[in-house]
Amino acid sequence: MNDPIETYAALHTAPEPPLLAQLTRETHLQLLMPRMSSGHAQGRLLSMLSHLIRPRRILEIGTFCGYATLCMAEGLADNGLIHTIEIDPEKESRIRRYVAAAGLTERVQLYIGAALDVLPGLVDEVWDLVFIDADKRSNDAYFEAVIEQVRPGGLLIVDNVLWGNKVLPAHEVKASDKDTPLVRAFNDKIARDSRVEPVFLPLRDGLLLLRKKI
Repeated sequence: MNDPIETYAALHTAPEPPLLAQLTRETHLQLLMPRMSSGHAQGRLLSMLSHLIRPRRILEIGTFCGYATLCMAEGLADNGLIHTIEIDPEKESRIRRYVAAAGLTERVQLYIGAALDVLPGLVDEVWDLVFIDADKRSNDAYFEAVIEQVRPGGLLIVDNVLWGNKVLPAHEVKASDKDTPLVRAFNDKIARDSRVEPVFLPLRDGLLLLRKKI
């Protein structure tokens, strides 16, 4: 929040709900790389998009602390469910604690494991909203694994597509950097993919919004 534009935007965005503010503080105190959490502005955007869609089924790949999970749950349809996948078992207790505190235990299904191992067990679901926020090398694999299950007109969101601005053409990629070329390749592929309509938002570390075409 050192950027004055970000500070101004936050002051003119709906406030962070108290439970999420508590989760933000705990994440910064207790977890490594707390910026992996969606945070205030991005969280309010996820909440708004979910409210607009009123999804029955949400898929989240990469739960981390559960912040985005709670944000997207705010817009769930009355009979809606979120399926969320987190690879790190050490994060499970915190996720479940905050899901329970939000009164969402019956509406959030948490899976602990590698997403590409979990997803085959969810092939009967039809997704209204998908949020991909896991390891960036696998963005394309996750996208291809779920795109056929997204309903026509449904929304996919991919996080960190700016990748610290390293995707920009002027950035020189070091030979040891295996992630940046893959993020660039995914972004370029999606820009040409006839199955989706993309909008690239330079919010925080970049959000890619994809509407599945009918």
